[in-house]
Amino acid sequence: MHIYNQDRSFFQNRKLPPAMVQPLDTINVQIPYHFRCPISLELMTDPVTVSTGQTYDRASIESWVATGNTTCPVTRQPLNDFTLIPNHTLRRLIQEWCVQNRSFGVERIPTPKQPAEPAAVKTLLSQAAASGSVAFHARLSAVKRLSQLARDSEKNRSVISAFNVREIMLNIVFANVDSANLNSVSNSLSKDSNSSELTHESLALLSMFPLNEQQCGSIASEPNRVEFLTQLLFHPLVEVRVNSAALIETTLVGIRSPELRAQIGNRADMFEGILDILRDSRDYPRAMKIGIKALFALCLSKQTRTRAISAGAVDVLIDRLTDFEKPDAERALATIELLCRIPNGCLAFASHPLTVPLLVKIILKVSERATEYAAGALAALCAAVERCQKEAVKVGVLTQLLLLVQSDCTERAKRKAQMLLKLLRDAWPEETVGNSDDLACSEVLPF
Repeated sequence: MHIYNQDRSFFQNRKLPPAMVQPLDTINVQIPYHFRCPISLELMTDPVTVSTGQTYDRASIESWVATGNTTCPVTRQPLNDFTLIPNHTLRRLIQEWCVQNRSFGVERIPTPKQPAEPAAVKTLLSQAAASGSVAFHARLSAVKRLSQLARDSEKNRSVISAFNVREIMLNIVFANVDSANLNSVSNSLSKDSNSSELTHESLALLSMFPLNEQQCGSIASEPNRVEFLTQLLFHPLVEVRVNSAALIETTLVGIRSPELRAQIGNRADMFEGILDILRDSRDYPRAMKIGIKALFALCLSKQTRTRAISAGAVDVLIDRLTDFEKPDAERALATIELLCRIPNGCLAFASHPLTVPLLVKIILKVSERATEYAAGALAALCAAVERCQKEAVKVGVLTQLLLLVQSDCTERAKRKAQMLLKLLRDAWPEETVGNSDDLACSEVLPF
């Protein structure tokens, strides 16, 4: 039993799951024929049966269908129903066989988590949205179950997203806030711990899904909602703080109105909350990622950058710069360049003893984007503060820039490097550039 040769080419370059990288045949164990997927010919880890009665490994048959195939690979019969039914009996037999061959190095395959069923998701969302006769604990249980399904896989999130999950969760998160007086937002949930738990769980679920412009606008245009999210940035539970930051970042990215973006970011306590997340998240990768995304989104508005500086963004960015993973390091450097576009930003970064050495060190080390932003920030600093020129030369920036100009980096990075070389080579100009927004080569691309 096998698929036809003309179809095998589809799977020849398929990347197998990590567990299948080393075929069991290479360790002197012969896989029983009926335990192999007819498509990948590897041991099945999640066997499922299609409408024709044939069984395949879930990942293989899903890939087959995802590319537009509408027939059963083995029988060539049409797949009129694309429902995949878990073959629990075969999976248990495979697991027992794995245990029996443990002495040969065969590891037992884990019991797979079943994908979300649309009908079950719809029921859970209806239960979560209900009120009155539906018990609170039933609503909370439904939201928790939906969160677990969403965390399990991208496919589950796609199934959940097909229903009205965003609107339902938005209504739950802001249910008590929308009816509260602006001055009493801080007390809107404290009187009801059950309501708080439902709100926090719904916020966690909502943070896993992107919002459309209208939904982002429904948050940004309501002062009570912005106030509430800002207060959650100081919640005792780090998960609540991070989920609030995630929703703030999603909202900032999703709205087009510069006025609304500036209105959201025109709060010193919001910057303080985001920066506290970055300060306290050394052992919490998700907090690092969400924190820098939110800070970058806030700093995209020119009117809010002074508040970022006043809240302590300089110390946090420089002190944590080497802790970020690649994409987050790029955002951190982009944020530094944005803040160096204002005079007090330049002075604040120039005053930190590690700013120039770190920026010079990062050039050519992280990525092309990181190189652009590091060079742009250095150019702004050296144009505004003469002392930074001497520091940059002392720590070896000339060698880095010469290598950069001769490399295959982007044209933007080369222009910034050439501009910086000119600043370091020529005498200090009579007219200094206090705001690097005037520098033609200081683009910061959106992420």
